[in-house]
Amino acid sequence: MSNSASDRSPIPGTVWQARGRHAGTSSEDVLRRTLRRHKGGRILDDFAEPPVPPDTAGRVFEARWRVDGEVPVRARLTLLPPRDRADGREWRLVAEAERPWEDNWPSPATMFWPDTHDTPDAPDTVDVPWDHHHAVTGLRLRDINPLPADDKAMRRIFRDTARGSWSVHLVVHEAMTPDERGRLPLARLLPPGLRHRVMEHRAAPHQLRAVNWALRDQGVEVPRGGAVLLPPQPAPDGYDAMEYAVRSVFLDGSEPAELLDALRRFTALPKPSPEGAAKALADLRDNWTLMTVEEELARERGLVAMYAEALEAMTRSRDLYREAAEKAHEALAAYRDAPAPPAERPGPAAPPAASPLRQFTRTFAWLTGGAKGTRTPGGDDADEVKGPP
Repeated sequence: MSNSASDRSPIPGTVWQARGRHAGTSSEDVLRRTLRRHKGGRILDDFAEPPVPPDTAGRVFEARWRVDGEVPVRARLTLLPPRDRADGREWRLVAEAERPWEDNWPSPATMFWPDTHDTPDAPDTVDVPWDHHHAVTGLRLRDINPLPADDKAMRRIFRDTARGSWSVHLVVHEAMTPDERGRLPLARLLPPGLRHRVMEHRAAPHQLRAVNWALRDQGVEVPRGGAVLLPPQPAPDGYDAMEYAVRSVFLDGSEPAELLDALRRFTALPKPSPEGAAKALADLRDNWTLMTVEEELARERGLVAMYAEALEAMTRSRDLYREAAEKAHEALAAYRDAPAPPAERPGPAAPPAASPLRQFTRTFAWLTGGAKGTRTPGGDDADEVKGPP
């Protein structure tokens, strides 16, 4: 997992993001069919499938639409290459609006995938399982996910799903066995902007102690008959888990107003980007191809301005280089035209150093000359040998 500054930067308020796995086959055909239907119904302004390298197994889909009649939204869905399972493809979706995201806006997920939960009678739609969690755990975004009976397995689910997840994880405790209305997922009661971002974990009435034991590593606790939102990893400064615990959630089909308020406050927190989200947002901004005429013109103007600035910088550098070269030539010419300095008069010559051979010759001559001054036979013993003066 990357720990770079870009990956840990907070998610902008204008961005909506989700991640999941399409468990069926022909994921690309399902996406194309849904996008064509939405464009024909004028839900989308346009969509595109940018080309990818021939040896790339992934696919990219872009879509553009407007919310509130005037706010442009750009979205990019990436189908990741298939891994060890041949019956599913992971997908990542990032959408960005030109103003902070509102929960009552349509879910970007339903612009790419058919939302059969909301429109079961829509033509050309089939119930495709595109809302699975990205890890192969059997969890789903739009459904109830009952917690396992084994305590360690429950703890492992909380640890694995909350770490670096793109979803908001909600743990709900049933105070009593709910009726048919209470056994429906709470996602259907959420506004569209939250519907495909929340994963609901449901604890049975007898699991309260076990679920709170499994949650102690997260630093939170679910109230009896209530709910709690799992904190992001790492939690932002000043995060108080009690502010996102709901004491009562009535599973009777009524709107959970207190839970909705906690969800809105939770999603507005400055949370760090999960793994891969920063790159997905950068791809949306830097590699966007589905441009309007106005966007094309603005892009060309920006390129012209950038090239003009680069040309001006090159011209400025050229002028500075030319000025420096001219000054160097002037300095060299001045050096060449300057008169030569007067030569110094020679002083008295130093006596040559005595040769070692000459010194030896003198010594040898002295020794041979001294030999001539030895006394003759019969002479006085007191006579001194006279050598050279």
